[in-house]
Amino acid sequence: MKYTMQDAVALRSGGQTEEARIILLNLLAEDTENAELLYQLAWTHDVLGLEREAVPYYEQSLALGLPQDQRAGALLGLGSTYRTLGEYSRSREVLQQGAREYPERKEFQAFLAMALHNLGAHHEAMEILLKLLAETSANPGIKDYSKAIVFYSDKLDQIWP
Repeated sequence: MKYTMQDAVALRSGGQTEEARIILLNLLAEDTENAELLYQLAWTHDVLGLEREAVPYYEQSLALGLPQDQRAGALLGLGSTYRTLGEYSRSREVLQQGAREYPERKEFQAFLAMALHNLGAHHEAMEILLKLLAETSANPGIKDYSKAIVFYSDKLDQIWP
């Protein structure tokens, strides 16, 4: 039976990630310049905890060009993976790029804050997280105080006279 990329994605979604990886690797042997296939392979490696192996697949998929939605996923995946590998500066660069390209995708801000924390930029990380909380929370208490949260987000160490 000839498997497709969609078959592999379905297997991965169903928890059969190693089987999906094998199918994707076999498909890659036949089509080495398929950006979407490379992206799915990177994602699958990430799910398996094979972050280091995922990186070149993410990088190749982005270099070849992906549709916008998949590009956003690949940038987020690559940035997050760099962070888990301790490559915090590279993580920050990729996540900042994703946040610039996809300002409506707030997940970039959350992952960027993690990378900034790892880089010791705690104030910047907290500012991003507080603004993200104020802008996206549906919690009534957060909504009531969202202006104050945003106002104080970059003044965490300021003492008022």
